[in-house]
Amino acid sequence: MTSWLHEQRLQAVHAVVRQSGAARVLDLGCGDGDLFVRLVADADHEEVVGLDICRAALERLRRRLAEGAPPTCRIDLREASMLAPPADLEGFDCAVLVETIEHLDPAQLSKLEQALFHGIRPRMAVITTPNADFNPLLGVPPHRRRHPGHRFEWGRAKFRGWCARTAEAAGYTVTVVDIAGHHPKLGGASQMGVFRLGEMGVHSDLA
Repeated sequence: MTSWLHEQRLQAVHAVVRQSGAARVLDLGCGDGDLFVRLVADADHEEVVGLDICRAALERLRRRLAEGAPPTCRIDLREASMLAPPADLEGFDCAVLVETIEHLDPAQLSKLEQALFHGIRPRMAVITTPNADFNPLLGVPPHRRRHPGHRFEWGRAKFRGWCARTAEAAGYTVTVVDIAGHHPKLGGASQMGVFRLGEMGVHSDLA
């Protein structure tokens, strides 16, 4: 069962991808495919590729796809790391990372930045991650994280700063928005950065 918070994330990312008109979409850290199955059902996409390091998750996704309606586009599932993606993934229209970066060791973020923004170099990248500022409203105790697999959780200022630095270094513009809530001081439960190639700067709807 998809939680309300996760559903809000999926809807937000899905909407951005659909509005972009992307023909080729890359789902990095696709897992069991909560977003992937929505993407392959869209008639707008010509190709959707999912990448994950977990073979078991990819097998579960394959079963989901087999049990559902036939996809309307080419699909490809690959067991690989987003830190060292296959070279033929370069130049996709859109790459999405839904609640994945927080599972990386912070020391690996520079590898992700290089692989994603300088290697794959999609026309657009959409990244979501938990908003640590919102944790008290979810009952998360201080100095704890929402999930034991999270290596870090950023507040809005930290995420916005990372997005701005990363976008500037790679030649992207970035817009940062709240997801799943709009608390006047704490924002939403998650946060999303939408990076677009070819312009510079950072925008935000954060208070």
